[in-house]
Amino acid sequence: MSTPLGDKIRELRKAKGYTLDKLAELAESSKSYIWELENKNPPRPSADKVAKIAAVLGVTTDYLIDPSATVQVEDATDTAFFRKYQNMDPTTKDKIRRMLDLMDDDK
Repeated sequence: MSTPLGDKIRELRKAKGYTLDKLAELAESSKSYIWELENKNPPRPSADKVAKIAAVLGVTTDYLIDPSATVQVEDATDTAFFRKYQNMDPTTKDKIRRMLDLMDDDK
């Protein structure tokens, strides 16, 4: 019996084309740990490991853990991006803004 956490991880993992091995490698975890999160009820998530998994999958930890989260994957991905953006240095932020301006000019 899977859980909302496990279902979300599995869905996002498959959408990215990752095997259990690949996600485990990218998240600095083990294949068995990822399998347990996806399939055990109740899962026993480590905050640090779930944060790494969320980062690899491009969503927030909140999105993965909150069973009542009604946020769409795209919104969770945007939130993860904005959090990452907020911690960037001003030079990098300026480069990103200029790239967005260039892409917007193509319309």
